Amino acid sequence: MKLLKGSVVIAEAGRDGGKYFAVVEADEKYCLIADGKSRKLSAPKRKNIKHIRVTDSMIDLNDITDKKLRNTLKQFSDAE
Repeated sequence: MKLLKGSVVIAEAGRDGGKYFAVVEADEKYCLIADGKSRKLSAPKRKNIKHIRVTDSMIDLNDITDKKLRNTLKQFSDAE
């Protein structure tokens, strides 16, 4: 599973399970995720990649604000 910056993921475990996030940074074992509300882009959450599910969607994170990120991710949760 290859995670890229801007990938939209769903948290599968933990208190944030079921919520949509965007990947800010990733390596082989962990990734940093943000949703613009509980986890801002300036302070992303470190998450084990075993505990997330990758979707087919991408978000361009260049010059994005927390508010724009929140609104973009809201569209994914509303689509379910």
